[in-house]
Amino acid sequence: MQKDSLYERLNVLEDRIQNACDRAGRERSEVHLLPVSKTRSPDVIAAATDCGLNVFGENRIQEAMAKIPRCPGFLQWHLIGHLQTNKARHAARIFDMAHSVDSERVMDALENACAACGKVMPILLEVNVAGEGSKFGMMPEEVVSVVERADGLPHVEPVGLMTIPPFANDAEKVRKYFRALRILRDKCEEQTGIRLQDLSMGMSNDFEIAIEEGATWIRIGTALFGKRGSPWKPTE
Repeated sequence: MQKDSLYERLNVLEDRIQNACDRAGRERSEVHLLPVSKTRSPDVIAAATDCGLNVFGENRIQEAMAKIPRCPGFLQWHLIGHLQTNKARHAARIFDMAHSVDSERVMDALENACAACGKVMPILLEVNVAGEGSKFGMMPEEVVSVVERADGLPHVEPVGLMTIPPFANDAEKVRKYFRALRILRDKCEEQTGIRLQDLSMGMSNDFEIAIEEGATWIRIGTALFGKRGSPWKPTE
């Protein structure tokens, strides 16, 4: 991907983000763009970095472990995909934040792994708001107790919630799920007194609705990088 093409996509994306913020009466600074670099090459990430982006989201541990050493060293990396407990030690080492802590088991594994690394990792709890059997995430009724427990752990810091709603061609149909996550976050803050400033919700097909409903992180892949081609694989 050429940098000029990426820069044009980013400008269009920024206009859409700003317009959604305006409709919601929010400041642009309240919404963080998280480019999803899954399957993208280090060269593409370098081009994105040249456009001013310095935080990226990866889904797969193995891909991230191979890719991150080939990218500029000053970048920040967020885990946005499902984490298996046996890979928590790798996640703790290479990621700066985790958006997809979908169970207490995963949270405990990250706590232990971060303790071994001597670091504190901000985490978001992934919530299966729609109750889909095919999706990861804890049930809404579990969240308050998990937030309280997370707040007592020394090496993970609960900073918000994340969700992936059911896909819909009409983005307006997913508004209720984003709204439900915001309401759940507000309920958690009221019941626990724990500040949960972040809502990670919204992707390329529905991020404007998510912003209108309170998203602070939007996870954008194709709207920024274009359609995926062949996945990147490391070469010796």
